Amino acid sequence: MVLEAVNEPIPLKTDADGVIRVAGTRVMLDTLVSAYHDGATAEEIADQYPAVRLADVYATLGYYLRHRAEVDTYVSEGKAQSAKLREDAEHRHGTWPDLRARLQSRGQSR
Repeated sequence: MVLEAVNEPIPLKTDADGVIRVAGTRVMLDTLVSAYHDGATAEEIADQYPAVRLADVYATLGYYLRHRAEVDTYVSEGKAQSAKLREDAEHRHGTWPDLRARLQSRGQSR
């Protein structure tokens, strides 16, 4: 028997919002990369996110290792965008302790 090498597609898809997810799941690329950086093995990641097959975790981590600079840039830009959205929301509505205090004072004035 001769084993033929086959190129398989990377199991990543970009959604309508530009977020890269493991195909067929809601699990984001940044989530797997973060778990990997935290020291989790592929098996531990697959256990932690049962929607992702072990083979897809390995394929995604392999893609990350081959394209580390690009993925790290993507993850950094996503974190910056999230921080900006959080900052904008806090500017408009205050922080959680501020909001909680306002709600409590409303309840006491009734």
